[in-house]
Amino acid sequence: MPTTIPDFLKILKALNKYEVDFIIVGGVCAVLNGAPISTFDLDLVHSRNDDNIQKLLSALNELDAFFRERPDLRLKSEASHLAATGHLLIMTKHGPLDIPGTIGNGYGYEDLIENSNELRAGKLSVKALSLEKLIEVKEQTMREKDKLAILILKQTLIEKLKNK
Repeated sequence: MPTTIPDFLKILKALNKYEVDFIIVGGVCAVLNGAPISTFDLDLVHSRNDDNIQKLLSALNELDAFFRERPDLRLKSEASHLAATGHLLIMTKHGPLDIPGTIGNGYGYEDLIENSNELRAGKLSVKALSLEKLIEVKEQTMREKDKLAILILKQTLIEKLKNK
């Protein structure tokens, strides 16, 4: 049964345990980069090679993950889902996890890795998208919910650059 308050750190620990190659994107990425925003799910882009997909499936199994669209059916992810570029909406026992195969204008893990940084999440070291690239991706999609976030992210970037 999912918790009422998401525990993203526990999700990240499971992913690290299985040595999944992933980059944190979205709201948690913004927070790790110093942006003062709230988020209700963890978004990540993963390497879609066969070995990494198997690692991700193992982590998702440990997290009791299932698709959020039909929670009554508790449908599980399969390798073919994780190999695709679509956006998977997952529920884990520690909270919601969004797994887009690509973000923005079709950027996959291999496209984003050079624009990611090693950041601390608790005691874990994780890869998160750079603030600059996160802004670029959100500007490409320009979803209604991202418009305010972009302003906050840009101001956070200005503050970070001032303090360098």
